[in-house]
Amino acid sequence: MARIAGVNIPKNKRVVVALTYIFGIGPSLSKSILKDLKIDENKKVDQLDEKEEKKLREKIEKDQRTEGELKRERRDSVERLKRIDCYRGVRHKKGLPVKGQNTRTNSRTVRGNVRKMAGSGKKAAPSPK
Repeated sequence: MARIAGVNIPKNKRVVVALTYIFGIGPSLSKSILKDLKIDENKKVDQLDEKEEKKLREKIEKDQRTEGELKRERRDSVERLKRIDCYRGVRHKKGLPVKGQNTRTNSRTVRGNVRKMAGSGKKAAPSPK
């Protein structure tokens, strides 16, 4: 397995897909990185030679914010919102949807699958024999 940015990427996948296993690299960024380095995106990871693998590792670690750095940055921005008590920060604190979604329905995943209507989510009554 090739190890890039602290992540083991799978050998049996195409390079363009395998790079998306790294947090912070999506399909379009993956394609542009491979285009810059002139690596065929249809090549499998185990077909890369050491030179190409090294170029790929250096490019990603030098130019892209990935994994821990990106997660830390995202966490810090949410903490800042909470600290300054803006509307979005308050919604984060309460565990509610932040970006204006409807909350009367459709926010089960954020609220922790709470069902407040009578009968919703209940088990069916046992049938008489």
